[in-house]
Amino acid sequence: MITNPTRWPKRGVGVSGLRRVKNPIKLAAELLKRGGQDLVGKGVAVEDVEGAEGRLNVPSAQGHTHLHGAAAEQLAEAYGLELVDPSYFWTKDRWEQHRRGLEREKAMAELTCSGLHGCGTPAGTASWSSDEFIPQGTVGAVVVDAYGTVCVATSTGGLTNKLTGRIGDTPTVGAGFWAEEWLEELEGQKAGSSSCPAVVLSGALKGLVADCLSTPRMYQPGSSSPKRVVTKRAIAVSGTGNGDSFLRTAAARTVGAIAQFGKESGAVALTKVTGPGGELQRSAGDRWGKTGEGEGGMIGIECIVVYDGDGNAVESRSEILQDFNCGGMLRAWVDEQGVAFMRVFRKDPALAAKYVGEGIPEDPQNWCGEKL
Repeated sequence: MITNPTRWPKRGVGVSGLRRVKNPIKLAAELLKRGGQDLVGKGVAVEDVEGAEGRLNVPSAQGHTHLHGAAAEQLAEAYGLELVDPSYFWTKDRWEQHRRGLEREKAMAELTCSGLHGCGTPAGTASWSSDEFIPQGTVGAVVVDAYGTVCVATSTGGLTNKLTGRIGDTPTVGAGFWAEEWLEELEGQKAGSSSCPAVVLSGALKGLVADCLSTPRMYQPGSSSPKRVVTKRAIAVSGTGNGDSFLRTAAARTVGAIAQFGKESGAVALTKVTGPGGELQRSAGDRWGKTGEGEGGMIGIECIVVYDGDGNAVESRSEILQDFNCGGMLRAWVDEQGVAFMRVFRKDPALAAKYVGEGIPEDPQNWCGEKL
């Protein structure tokens, strides 16, 4: 088997319990980039940090996958990332949602105590309402580069009125996000033949990577001897929804496992987990539709690059993935022509009018800067 020189070892980082880091994704990215150095002890000595007295002994990330609270924030400070007062994250809308949630929780507790719901079972949770939209607060991004390498970043403000100490799926590798690539070898087939790829993509974005690859030498059909063919598959997904359900099902990693070991396309794998009737929904059991448990969706990208026996990229395809089991999922993507699309519901003209811009193309060049 030939080795793909662009392949990296598995790497992923999650951070949680942050109160002062303005951009948690930037901290995760720094931890990811510095991971190799930290493993060989090239960290930041605590005594070298101003005001180090009484601080935790956190000289480096030590290649850890998930860091929480004060330790993560000390590394953010050592890396020179921007820190803010916790009040920076306060918004009036979220505060009002919090208060309404507490009022709902109190009302449900009173109903439970009165026996209206029987056996002392609460009617629901403060973070879920059948008649009010409370955003889950998750933002995810999935990208593919010119070499067919995929990566994902996911961030959240957390579940409304969650129990103190609860950590959700967003910072948990394999639950709320996952990115992976692997090689599949096909013996005795000619490179460039239509039967080479192990998976057939069916989405609208075929050829995206082919347009971006840096002029690969294409396979010449004049070669008469069969060559060993290697297909590199890559998939990255980011989830949003009921985080505890994503944790219980290891949802993001499950999508990757179905694609890799079940030899399914990324679209089929994602739908099996987060589509209607999928693994997420089934995990809620008889609580489905009552408390918000099991609800969610995912976005993703799958990429396939075929290499001939000489290591030349001879074919490449990619596809955007998206599915959900709830009423809608806010999402946007950029196609191979550089045109952006936004959608909330499924592709239904009757629903398109509910949101301005639903399904209408937009030029991303009009976008600029960070959110003010």
